Amino acid sequence: MKLTALLSMAARVALPRNYRHGTSRPWTFAAKRRNPPGSHRRKVFVDTIPNEEWTVFKGDTVAILAGKDKGKQGKVVEVIRARNWVILEGLNVHYRFIGKTGDYRGTYIASEAPLLLSEISLIDPTDRKVTEVAWRFTEEGDKVRVSLRTGRIIPKPPYQRKDGIVPEQWKDGPKDTSAEDALMKTYSPSLKTLEEEVMEAMGVTENRKPRTSYWY
Repeated sequence: MKLTALLSMAARVALPRNYRHGTSRPWTFAAKRRNPPGSHRRKVFVDTIPNEEWTVFKGDTVAILAGKDKGKQGKVVEVIRARNWVILEGLNVHYRFIGKTGDYRGTYIASEAPLLLSEISLIDPTDRKVTEVAWRFTEEGDKVRVSLRTGRIIPKPPYQRKDGIVPEQWKDGPKDTSAEDALMKTYSPSLKTLEEEVMEAMGVTENRKPRTSYWY
């Protein structure tokens, strides 16, 4: 097993049996508030889609097939596979008050509500129309998404970090540390203590022997 797989398993959040997924990450305060210890919320039945059959990713352009924004196209900004949800940028927006107190009505905010995977459809970039897709293999053995209507390949969007940087498109600037400099070995370990290394670097000679110490 690869080291990355072991690290991902170790970093995986252990969720309770009756945990109910929402739009907040499981380790956030909002998710913990909605799933307090010992709570038994109503079970939500989800038609699980295997990872190898999932066809919509963050950064894709999709069209809404149902709801108040039917027919509109938007960009996927978040995917929640545990509930077959996707969130589109600026679409399916709900307005609500938060922070309501006794004499204060709260702050009026807008937030995008999730859409089910069955309520959206991918857009074919060749003609900007909706299409169904399927996974196929090229002659080189690469797994790609193919439009069933036009037969064209729909490339996966590049991975984008939370700060908006795409690692594949990043170009080092004059103040960026290169990979060669970062991997350069600049320290040689030794059995000397820190004090002995400093004295050796400064040319200080000490004839006295330090008292033997034991660590248990």
